[in-house]
Amino acid sequence: MARLNRAQAQELNRAKVLAAAQDEFTERGFRDAKIDAIADRADLTRGAVYSNFPGKRALYLAVLADQAAHAPTPPHAQPGTTRREALGTFARAWVTRRADQEALYRDLIPEIAADERIRRPYTQLMQLNALLLALCLEQLEQQQKIGKPQPRQVRQAETILTMLHGADQTTAAAPGFIEPFDIVSACEQLAGLTLNDWWAPPHHTAMPRTTNQPWTPPAAQDAVRDRPTNITGDGVVAVLGLHRLAAIEDVARATQNATLVIVTHEPDELGPLARLTLAELGGCLRQAFPEEALPPLHVVCDETGTLAAAAGVPAVSNETEAAARIEAGRLVAYADGHGAGSAVTGERGSSRPATSRPSDTTP
Repeated sequence: MARLNRAQAQELNRAKVLAAAQDEFTERGFRDAKIDAIADRADLTRGAVYSNFPGKRALYLAVLADQAAHAPTPPHAQPGTTRREALGTFARAWVTRRADQEALYRDLIPEIAADERIRRPYTQLMQLNALLLALCLEQLEQQQKIGKPQPRQVRQAETILTMLHGADQTTAAAPGFIEPFDIVSACEQLAGLTLNDWWAPPHHTAMPRTTNQPWTPPAAQDAVRDRPTNITGDGVVAVLGLHRLAAIEDVARATQNATLVIVTHEPDELGPLARLTLAELGGCLRQAFPEEALPPLHVVCDETGTLAAAAGVPAVSNETEAAARIEAGRLVAYADGHGAGSAVTGERGSSRPATSRPSDTTP
């Protein structure tokens, strides 16, 4: 057998640690799991575990992200052609996504809720997930009612995700109390829910500046579609830290060709948290909505910061907010700070009518 090089050996050890950690977390839960026991299961030293993961929580989140990324898609999943059908399929995919793995996930939300450093980015990830679901609903309706402006569906998406996450937590705390497919039926009923939803066009403070640099991004994976994404074409690339993700709606509603690049200065824990959250949502969206109804927004988790650097952002943090406009293979405009994304689009307001706040109502 050929001898492994250093990179191959590290990758093999990492895979062994992840497999051992999954068994340990499943059997004992996150709180009672021991790094020494994980090392024993992997037939490695304690030091070898820590050389791959800086702590137990980072390892736990990496295990969950890996599981979500490799979750199989049901072979007979049928995307919906109406909002009711799509929401029913989405909810059905959601309530079955963690089948036979409840013990592994049981400590996830309590661990997030206990630490503000994790809770704040998770809140932003939830807002991003609601926007992605809403954009799918809006795209689906637009296909059915060509030429008619569609209202914003973010508050409806937030309501649906609140119900589904609440069902997760009740199932974990009181097994057998909830009939999961009653939740599916309830989500189908929410297809007709009308909420006073609105989106105010942004008032950006960032000032765009012109530039003329080559755009040669590294390969990237779209977390929504779970496949490589081509981001070399014309459009806007928004680089947002995990505390600034809500700002992507300004870009998504101003241009039909946008890429969100998610960055953090804490990639060991927050990187897997982002991948986990998006992988679970993306898997459900792909089952529930036809390809043409998936949002035009592409989402990339850039844990190394290499894509951000290509877009002109050499240093990143959870507070990063920057954007670049790409035309003909060149980076032609750049902005950073509050409202950077809307600043480089060169547009004010939304390309999607009927999303502004009504003058005679209160949200």
